[in-house]
Amino acid sequence: MAYTIDIYDKSGTVVSNFALDETLFDDSLVNKDLIHEYYLLQQSNARHNIACVKGRWEVHGSGRKLYKQKGTGGARPGDKQSPVRKWGGVAFGPRGVENYTKSMNKKARKIALNSIITLKAKAGELMWLQNIILGAPKTKDAQEILKNVWIASKKVLLVVSEKDENLFKSFRNLPKVKYIYADYLNPTDLMSYHTVLFLESALTTLNKN
Repeated sequence: MAYTIDIYDKSGTVVSNFALDETLFDDSLVNKDLIHEYYLLQQSNARHNIACVKGRWEVHGSGRKLYKQKGTGGARPGDKQSPVRKWGGVAFGPRGVENYTKSMNKKARKIALNSIITLKAKAGELMWLQNIILGAPKTKDAQEILKNVWIASKKVLLVVSEKDENLFKSFRNLPKVKYIYADYLNPTDLMSYHTVLFLESALTTLNKN
């Protein structure tokens, strides 16, 4: 199915439309397995490996056997550092050197992103906005723009092609809006926000292979 999205100006009027390339964005091309794989990759690569426990050789205490091997009627633990004793060392615990990094080829990542965008278009959660030129940073103007296109109360991912200082400063104080460059689109952000709002200048990155 071909998806054509209306392009709004900042007053909320439809000024033109944009067609997604059918060879890239089509229901038959949606690959949920790759979406899942890319999402796990992003979460795993962002993981801070800080878990580290002490082995038996690092626990403070005497290495002397606590009591004789035979004749007590009880178990036969060794020294205080033994993993079977309370406050002893941990056997096979995390050491802070584990590598959780995952990899995924560029083509598969592109298919995953295209799949998410296709699903967003199908759900009506994809919008285009004509390029905005603001004379000065003003949050009130940014809020008014979102209100005019009926998404002021929704979580919005604003996708731009390049940094615009006035635009950035106008939108950054809105708690439900995140500003992101088109080249940095990722599964977590795309799936975390209800509406993905592309500026017109960022649309050229979509139909690229």
